Amino acid sequence: MSQQTTKTHLIHDRNNRGHAQIDWLDSYHTFSFSSFYDPNRMGFRSLRVINDDRIAPGAGFPTHGHRDMEILTYVLSGAVEHKDSLGTGSVIRPGDAQIMSAGTGIQHSEFNPSPTEPLHLLQIWILPDKQGITPRYEQKAFTPEEKRGKLRLIAAKDGRDGAVTIHQDVDLYASLLESGDVVNYHVPPHRYAWLQIAQGTANLNGEELRAGDGVQINGEEKLEISTNTSAEILLFDLG
Repeated sequence: MSQQTTKTHLIHDRNNRGHAQIDWLDSYHTFSFSSFYDPNRMGFRSLRVINDDRIAPGAGFPTHGHRDMEILTYVLSGAVEHKDSLGTGSVIRPGDAQIMSAGTGIQHSEFNPSPTEPLHLLQIWILPDKQGITPRYEQKAFTPEEKRGKLRLIAAKDGRDGAVTIHQDVDLYASLLESGDVVNYHVPPHRYAWLQIAQGTANLNGEELRAGDGVQINGEEKLEISTNTSAEILLFDLG
């Protein structure tokens, strides 16, 4: 089964993601993307794309365009070199939160600059709350200590607490968990959430989840997230 229902949970199993592989890219798609189409996986609320990409040394995406999308890059290992039509040139590493608001249109490229080290990242697309905004780029670094054993806000509509600003009613938290760590989160009434297991193994309210699993949370619920080993997680609080 690709989905299981528990309370207000809907678990999107890692083994039922879309998969595309070419010589330099190994990509898994949580939601419908490119040639992968599943009518039950068209996104959730404003969350439209979560692609788990592994890019070979010295390879990457050549210059291409986007419009009217909030695009977040979250690096798990390695580094990605970003260049865009705004004149931005940067290297994004683990711990960084990077967002590009495509707005009226932007061109960019993403490459793995290392000649030897693979790149592993999550590419996240969120529908903006309004069309036709001025394109923008923002990047901030968060230390492992800020995320270890706790939920660290890394992106928010109001950019509070040092988070990058996103043009949508979304709070995005990241956490690094070691054995014995427990984080709790209350999804408020009339809100929704998505939990993505980026790396490792975690437990949500006693249920085991592995890297690539996503959990759709359809209403108010108290979440207890823990691990017996280690895990890196992303938690989206969605309007």
